[in-house]
Amino acid sequence: MERKSILLLPLSIIYGFIVYVRNKLFDLKILSSREFDVPVISVGNITVGGTGKTPTTEYLISLMKKEFTIATLSRGYKRKTHGYIVSTSESKTTEIGDEPKQIKQKFPEVIVSVCESRVKGIVNLMRTHSNINVIILDDAYQHRHVSPGVSVLLIDYNRPISKDFMLPYGGLRENPHQMKRAGIILVTKCPRDMKPIEKRIIEKDLHLFPYQSLYFTTIKYCEASFVYDKNIKIDLTGKTILLVTGIANPAPLLNHLKTFTKNIQHISFPDHYTFHKKDLDLIVQRYTGIHPENKIIITTEKDAMRIMDFEDINDLPAGRQGILKNNLYYIPIETEFLYKDSDTFNKQILNYVRTNKKHSDFYSR
Repeated sequence: MERKSILLLPLSIIYGFIVYVRNKLFDLKILSSREFDVPVISVGNITVGGTGKTPTTEYLISLMKKEFTIATLSRGYKRKTHGYIVSTSESKTTEIGDEPKQIKQKFPEVIVSVCESRVKGIVNLMRTHSNINVIILDDAYQHRHVSPGVSVLLIDYNRPISKDFMLPYGGLRENPHQMKRAGIILVTKCPRDMKPIEKRIIEKDLHLFPYQSLYFTTIKYCEASFVYDKNIKIDLTGKTILLVTGIANPAPLLNHLKTFTKNIQHISFPDHYTFHKKDLDLIVQRYTGIHPENKIIITTEKDAMRIMDFEDINDLPAGRQGILKNNLYYIPIETEFLYKDSDTFNKQILNYVRTNKKHSDFYSR
């Protein structure tokens, strides 16, 4: 694991102490956590960066959407707005963030909302949408002012938290001991051929409590889809690819693309990057500089949301517009369970929501 300057270690100790005190205040109920009369599922992580929260949220939506009215709530990372907003099909990434936009585009029937305060967001959702059966909180593990019915904690297989350090020297938001708050733990981004012995090593290393359920998931890369019409697919075999990413860890996607072709050029931007005209100019310039005709631009689904929303794309010269609008594809990803554990996980989630949904005969708080 790459380490930052050792000079940051004292800052990590200070940060860790502050986080410890905050969690202790919640544990002692000096700081309050609020429960709600609706099932709340929190999806989050301890490690900064991508651990697969969005595909996990989408998996939960796909699992429950036929039976329940679902709402999602996140802060809307890097949006330029403030307060509580319920998204529409016309909402921009600048208004709600790229991940909520992606979810709304994929599941238009779902109530997708953003709010800095999870408590205020849930209160507003319940006041304006009385038919909600379940609320999914995205990236909310550290938001302890809400007490969820189920906390799903994601741990990246490639970044074991037992071998990491607190921010800013390492990548941990809080001490690994805080795993105790999670009822369900998903080890994400596992290799498909992970051996049972490796599974047992991870289970032993995590030191879970009897009340915690552990599952292992991997990334399923779907067929490349045209950004401006997801129904148009394309085969990447043998193509020359210009890969454009603005995510925390593009290495798994890059490795996936290498199964189709060795001819890959990569432009990497920071996570949740806001694209500017000069960036699109760079993409077009690099694309036109690739000589083979059998070429294509590939990006992630989240990056596609931000590129589509770029306000000045129509101000680009017609030729550059055409390159972007005719050759830009994205790779959707999905969460897939290993060891045939999806049925067990599905039953655990569905039983919780069925038992605790509003107006249930079994509901009591």
